Amino acid sequence: MQSKSIVPEDFMWGGAVTSFQTEGAANSYGKGLSIIDAREVPEGYSDWTTAVDFYHRFKEDIALFKEMGYSAYRTSISWSRIFPNGEGEVNEAGLQFYDVLFDELLANGIEPVITLYHFDLPLVLAEKYNGFASRKVVDLFEAYAKCVFNRYKDKVKYWLTFNEINVVLLNPEYWGVLDQNLSEPLKYQLCHNVLIAHAKATKAMREIIPDAKMGGMISYFLTYPANPEPVDVLANVEVKQLLIDCYLDIFTTGEYPSYFTAKLEQENRVLKMHRDDVALLKENIVDYLSISYYQSRVVQYTGDDNLFTSMMKNHHLQMSEWGAVIDPIGLRIALKDIYARYKLPIFITENGIGVREKLNQDNFVDDYYRIDYLKQHIEQMKISMQEGVDVIGYLTWGSTDILSSKGEMSKRYGLIYVNRCESELLDLKRYKKKSFYWFKRVIESNAEEL
Repeated sequence: MQSKSIVPEDFMWGGAVTSFQTEGAANSYGKGLSIIDAREVPEGYSDWTTAVDFYHRFKEDIALFKEMGYSAYRTSISWSRIFPNGEGEVNEAGLQFYDVLFDELLANGIEPVITLYHFDLPLVLAEKYNGFASRKVVDLFEAYAKCVFNRYKDKVKYWLTFNEINVVLLNPEYWGVLDQNLSEPLKYQLCHNVLIAHAKATKAMREIIPDAKMGGMISYFLTYPANPEPVDVLANVEVKQLLIDCYLDIFTTGEYPSYFTAKLEQENRVLKMHRDDVALLKENIVDYLSISYYQSRVVQYTGDDNLFTSMMKNHHLQMSEWGAVIDPIGLRIALKDIYARYKLPIFITENGIGVREKLNQDNFVDDYYRIDYLKQHIEQMKISMQEGVDVIGYLTWGSTDILSSKGEMSKRYGLIYVNRCESELLDLKRYKKKSFYWFKRVIESNAEEL
């Protein structure tokens, strides 16, 4: 008798990107400026004017995704393409672009998995209100979410509110906070505001698209104690609580965990809450949990009040050329821990490796190193599923090559090569890498053939 496959038939295979790293058309078709567009570009890097021109080439790219066998594709909606000023008059051209994009995905059997916010706040909202540090922006985010839910309610069933919400304390600038010297109390208030925005959007989705699912997403920074000394073990517990568990706890219970509220009390910090905040969080828990996973760290007790300074590179493991620690078993550890704690489906919505690459004389990239990286991570995912973890999908980071979040084209994640560099667009032609054909076989066999 044939054994049952570990990976279910309806498993979602595909890739993930952001709008700003792919679309281009940054100053066209009524789009307003975002905080990304206003970011100072380091010397030798690229701006976002063209990116990889997905805005004009998405049909060509989606045909390649279909050839690979994708059943899901994650991207984000550009808030400033829908509301150029973040509020006020809607840009119909922006809404129409995503209509056509989602239609094309669905026509090719690919489920759109859509992120409402991926670090690209409309610039006006940063300059006028200091981003999500203001409750005004929380309300404007709710209005933006309602607009796109109403428009795409028949096309998109898998949503994420915020990309990697757990980096809010580490990178408040990603949420449009222009004051880089934001005080610690205000950082926690910013965190609360973002969580309330998440809850408001979740509530709106349930009212407008009852059959849709909302996920809560974090970047899973797996950590280990640097040594078996109790102080390092305790430091690791505290880092995990503040960086990982707190957000997952709130997503799934709708309550701030006791270790978080105790920390605020010890530090004499009081969150400014509106009357309905507690109920909003409690009544709008998520349908699934989503993670990006790239690497792990170790934690060594330093005595520093800032727990994040205790996170260090793990020199027992190999690193990518960009300094990311490669730890496939860490993905399995993360999945097992999440599912044991929360018993909710898990969607891996980012995983991949950035590498410098060039086309050879045959216009081909033999990216065996990427195949090895993805293979090891998928193997560990499968083992976790065999051990009882409910994983519903796996998306590589990048499908085509894309600009990195800093504007680097040399840091390539894709299974499809895009012919451009930082300084020159070249012809932007797409070329299939070796990993394209490998991932096609993985999807065709539902990961039976790795």
